[in-house]
Order: sequence, then C-alpha cells, then structure tokens
Amino acid sequence: MAQRVVLDLNHPLIEFGLESPVDEEGVHDSFSQLIAEQSDHDAVELQQLQRQLREEDPYDVSSLSSPGRDFRERRQGQRNLEREEDVRQRDPLLGERWSSDTMRVLSSMPSRTIGRSRGAIISQYYNRTMQLRRRRQSRPAIRDFPHSARPSIRGYGLEADTTDAEVSKRDRLVNNLQNLSVSDRIRMLRAMPLNLTEKQNLRELTLQRGKSQNSASQIPCCSQLKYYIIIGARHSWYSWLSFLHSLQLWQVPLKTVSGRFGTGVLSYFLFLKTLLLFNVFLFLVTGAFLVLPQAVHPPALHTERRSFTGLELLTGAGYFSDTVMYYGYYSNYTLSSPCRDDDGGQSVSSSNGTSPDCTSKRLLYNMPFAYFSTIGVSFFITCIILVYSMSKSFGQSFRIDNSHSILAMKVFCSWDFKVIKKSSVKLMSENICTQVKELLAEVNHKHVKNTGCQKLWRMMVHGLAWTICLASTIACVLAIYHFSDHMHQNLQHTSRNAMQDPLLHEASLLALPVVVSLINRLLPGLFNLAAWMEDYDSPSVRTYVAIGRNLMLKVSVLGVLCYHWLGRVAADPEIIGLKCWESFVGQELYRFLLMEFIFTLLETLFGEFLWRLFSEKVLKRRRKPVFDIARNVLELIYGQTLAWLGVLFTPVLPAVQICKLLLLFYIKMSSVMMNCQAPRNPYRVSQMTTVFITLLCFPSFLGASVCVTFTMWSLTPSSSCGPFRGLKTMIQAGKRWVEALEKDNPNLSVLARAHSYLVENPFFLFVGAGMFLVIIYFHSQVVDGQRKIIALLQEQIENEGEDKKFLITRLQSIHEKKKTPARRLTSQETRS
Repeated sequence: MAQRVVLDLNHPLIEFGLESPVDEEGVHDSFSQLIAEQSDHDAVELQQLQRQLREEDPYDVSSLSSPGRDFRERRQGQRNLEREEDVRQRDPLLGERWSSDTMRVLSSMPSRTIGRSRGAIISQYYNRTMQLRRRRQSRPAIRDFPHSARPSIRGYGLEADTTDAEVSKRDRLVNNLQNLSVSDRIRMLRAMPLNLTEKQNLRELTLQRGKSQNSASQIPCCSQLKYYIIIGARHSWYSWLSFLHSLQLWQVPLKTVSGRFGTGVLSYFLFLKTLLLFNVFLFLVTGAFLVLPQAVHPPALHTERRSFTGLELLTGAGYFSDTVMYYGYYSNYTLSSPCRDDDGGQSVSSSNGTSPDCTSKRLLYNMPFAYFSTIGVSFFITCIILVYSMSKSFGQSFRIDNSHSILAMKVFCSWDFKVIKKSSVKLMSENICTQVKELLAEVNHKHVKNTGCQKLWRMMVHGLAWTICLASTIACVLAIYHFSDHMHQNLQHTSRNAMQDPLLHEASLLALPVVVSLINRLLPGLFNLAAWMEDYDSPSVRTYVAIGRNLMLKVSVLGVLCYHWLGRVAADPEIIGLKCWESFVGQELYRFLLMEFIFTLLETLFGEFLWRLFSEKVLKRRRKPVFDIARNVLELIYGQTLAWLGVLFTPVLPAVQICKLLLLFYIKMSSVMMNCQAPRNPYRVSQMTTVFITLLCFPSFLGASVCVTFTMWSLTPSSSCGPFRGLKTMIQAGKRWVEALEKDNPNLSVLARAHSYLVENPFFLFVGAGMFLVIIYFHSQVVDGQRKIIALLQEQIENEGEDKKFLITRLQSIHEKKKTPARRLTSQETRS
C-alpha cells in the first residue's frame, strides 16, 4: 500500500491562478460533485464486501494439509509478521492489525494513493497537459469528462496497468508535452512525481519528436532571423546579468569563509561589508556637499601652512590642521562663483562687499547652512537605512523554522545543478557540508537536566564570572577617566610653557589613544577566561554572553571619552590654549580610530600568526586558535561609533574609515584562512546578523546621534574658526539662512515657520525617534504573532493526526464487534 503524501502545488488551477472568485467557486463545486460520486461508489463497494463476508466459508481446508506444508506455512507466516512489524514501525497508523475492509478503506484515502502507479501518473499528467492546452478556453463541467479522464482523489490504478496501455499513455503524454510552451513543459515535468530517469526519458522523447517535426517543416527565412535575434538577445541579457552578479563585492571570499568556518565567522565579514557601505554613503554625501565646494573655494589662511613631517599620519595634527580634513578650515560665509565687472576684472569669493548686479550673476552656496544640513540629513538617512535593515533582518532571522525540515531541505534541495566549474562545485560542496554540520549539531543538541546542587554550583560560578567582569570593567573605566583628566591637566601645563618642542607635544597626544586601545585589547581576554570558567554548553550562548560583556566595556569607555571631549575640552578651550576646540576633538577621534586599527594589526600578528607558529613548531600541535567573533564584531562597532562621532568635526573621517575597513577585510580574511580553525562544535547563528545590526543601531548610532545633537543644540562654537563662528549654537546657522530667504522673498515665510517648529523645537525630533521605535516594535510584534500562529497550526496538524488514528481504531473495533456475532451465528448453524 502506498504511504506517501504528495501535495500537488503545481496543479493548473494553482499554477496559473484563479482569475476570479467565480472560477474558484466552480472548481469547488466540481470537486464536490466528484467527491459525492466517489462516496456513492465506496458505499456500494462496502456493501458488496459485507455480503461476501456473510457468504464466507467457515471451514478452512488449508488446515487439513500435511505437516511439512504446515512448517513451511509457519515459516512464511513468521516472515510476513516480521514484514508487517517493519511496516508498522514506519507508519504509525499500522500500529494494530487491521481487517481487509479497513485496509481497503485506508487504501482509498487521498493521502495514501498519490504516486501509486507509474502508468496512472502518466495518465493523470496527460489530463493535466490537456487542461493546460485549453486553459484560455471555457472550463467544462466535471460531468462532461469521461470517467477515465476525471481527476480522481481515491487513487489511480489500484490494479497494475498493462504494458501496452502504459506505452500508449506515454505517447499521448509526449504529444501533449510537445504542444506546450517551453516554460509550461518544464513546469509540468518538474511537477510529475516520477524519478529523474523517467523525467529525462520523457524530455528526450519530446525533444526528438520536436526536432523531427521541425526538420520536416521548413521555417521561413524571416522567422529564422527573428528566432536568432531573440535567442541572441536572451543570451546577451543572461550574460549581462551574470556579469552584474560577478561584480558583487567579495563574493568568492565570503563563500570560501562560509564553507570552511560556518555562518558565525561569515556573519563578521558580512557585517564588515555593511559598515563599508554605510561609510561609502556618508563619504559621498559629505564629499559632495562639504569637502568639494570648500576645496574649490579655499579660504584665505591667516597663518603660514606648516610643513609635513610624517608624524601627522599618526597624530592627525600639524600639516593636516589647515586642510579640508577638519572643521576649522571651513568658511563661515556664502561661497559664490566668480563674476567679472565692466573692466573685466575678476572678483573674489566673499560674503560682503559685492554689488547686487554681481551677486545676481553668481551661484551662491551658503557654507554654514550646507554644513549643518548635510550633517543632519546624512544622520537622518542613515537612521532610516538602519531601521529598515533592522526590521528586515528581524523578519528574516526570527522565522518559524524547524531544524529537521531545514536539514531535509538542505540535504535534498540545496544543490545548484547549473554550477559546472570545478572550483565552484568544490566551494558549494564545502558550504553545504558546513551548513549540514551546523544543522545536525542543532538537531542533536540535548538539554541536560541538572540537579539542584549542580544548578546552585553553576549559579555561583556565573555570579563569580560576572562579578569579575563587572569589577574589571569599572576599574578600567575609572583608570581611563583619571588618565584623561591627567592628560587634560598636562595640556594646561603645556599651554603655559611655550618652550616645549611642538613635535614632542604632538607625540604626547598619542598617550590616551594608546592606553584606551590597550585596555580594549587586554580586557576581552579576561572575559574569555571567565567564559571558559563558566563552561557553557551551547557555543551560541557563549558568543552572545561575550558580546554582552564586550559591549558593556565599549559603551563605558566611549561614555568617558565623550565626557572628556564635550565636558572638559569644549567647556573651556582657552584654558588649554585651544583656538578651535572642534578641530582638536576631530584630531582626537582620528588618533583613536588609527590606534584601534594599529592594535588590531598587532593582535592579528601576535595573537594569531605567531601563536600558530609557536603551536606548530614548539608545541608540535596542529591546534589553531578559533576566531573570536564577539570581540572582533565589537571592535567594528566601536570604530564605527568613532566615525559617526567624528563626522561633525572631521568631514573626511568616513574616507579614513573606508580605507581602514578595506585593509581590515583582506588582513582578517588572510589571517582566518591561514591561522584559524573552524569551531570544534559547529553551531548555526541564524540571529547573529540581527543582533549585530541592532547593536549598531541602538548603542552605537543612537549614542553618536545624541552626542552630535547635543553639540549642535547646546555647545558654543569656536569664535575664530569653522563655519559657525560668531554664533551661540550651530543650529542658528539654519535660522539665519531661513531669515535671509524670508527677507529676500516674503512669500517664503511659511518655510521660516516650518523651520522654527520642526528643526529648532526638539519635540519633533523625539516624535520622529518615537515613530521609528514604534515601527520596530510593531514589526517585531507582527513577526512574533506569526510565529505563534504557525506554532498553533503545527500543533493542530499533530492533533488531527491523532484524531485520524483514533477514528480508524474506533472503526476497526466497531467492525470487529459486528463481525464476531455473525461468525458465531454461522458456526452454530453449521454445527446444528
């Protein structure tokens, strides 16, 4: 008896869609008639079976056979019992011995008859191809079909088809397939529940007959030319798509990492690629609207440009201070294109002293308003992209997926047969193998039930580990706070002592970035030691705990640094001899970003490369270090936060971040391939990318946005440099620009009122942020509701299966009760 369940989703009515509810109602009516006819037919068959049972001979002649035959029959009976036990183990519905009537009813169930006979399948799909050919015509009623052509829900060919009938059905099916279009033919062949050999034979027969008919009928020259043009255009389009697909950034290296190290390490490089795209967008915006206009119209410098010594590459000061790299270089007037007066003399770009005729001929560019609006709009667009990416990642990662079903799909449906290149085939096989290992590890993962003493011991160990991590983090943060205060006092002393060497002064500015980068490298090692002491059962849980601890460290360090820059330096810049505190903060952020990259290179060299050589040459082991996902990802988030903080003070800082990320990708990729090994316990991190995007949005971008907004709304700009000199706050640049527009054109008073309500009033900023948070919350709630609904549907399917077993068991017991008195009555009559 067939025991497979095939859900035919490629039926013509499903495949091509129902055009209206009327068509759907007609289909339901047709199948209702069909089910009614089949039910009547089943009732007649059951009545006939009951009559046969009543007329059954009570005497069993086979019991009078010889002893040798009895022995052979017992052996055969034991084999049959073993066979039945094997079938029962495969099918839960066969847990008991069913009667012939029950077995016949079970064999008539729709879920038990699909895919029963190859000839029946061919006949079925012959009917479907006929329906495809007439799909644009009116659909006839089900009663107009002959009985053999109707789609049966009971099963096809309970008896084996003869060879001649099967061959004739095959020929008719091939003829119908030949008359279909290429896409319909491929779709129909895919939908057939036949093995690949049968499908290949049908396809070859269809193509052979098509070629013979095409050779017999001559195609006109115009038609051949049209076909050649269409085929050439299609090949060109596919080649262009393949070329565009090959232009994707780091496609082959990412596949290689995924195949060798799994999705955990791959998530790090994908996150690095995402940060690179964010910085490219930020650099294009600031470069087009700030750097390029100011570079075209450079301001007049009041001091001589310093000479380049090479130390500027580390400190960011010196020669770079008087360039477009920092805030202090930008003008505070309206840039304009030069115009010629009557004598042919060329005027100079300035904001004052221009005649109305010359001003009307110029292309005006208000640099203060451009600076303010560019920073604000770039942060706003970045926020929108982050929220969209996070909501999309939530929808993709928090799907309802069963590890067993994903494993089956990965084993049977993941291979791409269009891949023919040897290197691509090897890469794909490694990728699938790694993913299967991760899924098997998730399927075979068992939750160990600990006793009360073991739970108490584990809670004590976790408490001790977290106490160590919190204490070390607080100690390091306090050390950074006091060291930054010491550096601030040292700057005060240096500003009073004019005899100190400028190069030595610039070199001393590297002390704070070096100390902070050193702490950021050493303390995660202590966190890993605490995680080793805790001995987590799940590698994914260990990774998430490490991310939480490293995040706690990075957020605390950035908080202390922001207080140092905005609370000490910006509050009283004259006390440390600064004329432009914004440029000094920009230089500090450049130094921190550069030191973080240098320490990453040193860690890669000493922590991975030299450790591998020491382990192989000295310890004679083949053991390599495992790539630390949590620490490396938090370093990326830390660096990106510095880039977002510094874009207000250093508009070129996104370009530095782009160069850093490009170098970091190739260095980390080479180090991972050479010096690291795959995790011993592979694990699937389906939600890792979502966690990374969430951390990038809330602690990182939100904190940077708060600091930048506080600087624009509250702090007083420098009076001798930058585009906002002479203003109380940076936000007044937009207000002055709007007032100038309103003065030139009174019809634009609406714009002034909109600016005062939307930009100057922080209430609307909080409303916008609240709307984004509400959108994220609702999206997460919708996804959570879908998960609950799908879980309920799965539970309902399981309950229906149990109901099915219960009903069949009850039917069997009722049938046995009716059958036993009839046999007793028959035996009594025969005895009498």
